[in-house]
Amino acid sequence: MKLVTQTDCTAKTFGPYEAVDILSRAGYDGIDWSFFELTGSDSIWLENDWRGNAQKIRRQADDAGVQIIQAHAPFPSSKGESSRGDEGYESFIFKRILRSMEAASILGVKYIVVHPKHHLVYRNNRKATWDMNIDFYRSLIPYCEKWNIHVCAENMWQYNKQGGFIVDSFLSEPEEFCDFLDALDSPWIVGCLDLGHSALVGVEPQDFIRAMGPDRIKALHVHDVDYHADCHTLPYMESLNWAEITRALGETGYSGTFTFEADNFLNKLPKELRKDGIEFMCKTGRYLVRQVEKWQQKD
Repeated sequence: MKLVTQTDCTAKTFGPYEAVDILSRAGYDGIDWSFFELTGSDSIWLENDWRGNAQKIRRQADDAGVQIIQAHAPFPSSKGESSRGDEGYESFIFKRILRSMEAASILGVKYIVVHPKHHLVYRNNRKATWDMNIDFYRSLIPYCEKWNIHVCAENMWQYNKQGGFIVDSFLSEPEEFCDFLDALDSPWIVGCLDLGHSALVGVEPQDFIRAMGPDRIKALHVHDVDYHADCHTLPYMESLNWAEITRALGETGYSGTFTFEADNFLNKLPKELRKDGIEFMCKTGRYLVRQVEKWQQKD
């Protein structure tokens, strides 16, 4: 099983090009490219020669012996309070999502996570949200075919401002996630299970893993949470049961990468210590991968 981590904090700290070398030297097998800055106006992916930038980064990764395996499109995929969302934003973000998909394909990525649209209060708009996302993900399929890249839908959560707590959102229940992928019935649209998001809405990640199975889960977002906030921090720093999570991944035969989305803890470190933090994160990942493989070998 390949160990992968996102570029988010590392690229923000050291720049996108140096990030490739830092993550390679730390010992990762692969990189998950974070295209989050595409919601703004300052990015190497918005320069005139952005395709050339992608080719340069891919050559750099090849030279460093690390593969850019996964990616994450900019988000949110919808924004607004009306039933139609913010139409100006949605046109803008759709173009940026497509930019990230094409750039990722040049990087050699096979799986890119694209958040569902979930701007409506989910409890009151389940069908509308379902229909909206059926249309949204189907609209991405021609681009998947064009660029030979799979889109991963991700389980989400919402925040109840009045109560001050997290509640369900689209795909937050494994039954709905399975039904949604089955309804789309396309090899180009698959599932990314975010382990922390699962716990935040009251579904233990190991139960979500077993409910979906390896045929639907093709990517992971691995990070720890305290069941109250979306911490995106290193495993063993908060409250998830990593013994049961790794057992579920191994026993169900998950065959994708073990991809960290766990680098928020690096932001608390001085810049001078962040490379050490990246290496420690890699060592933690290696330990977790060994636990998964231990359960795979028992079959």
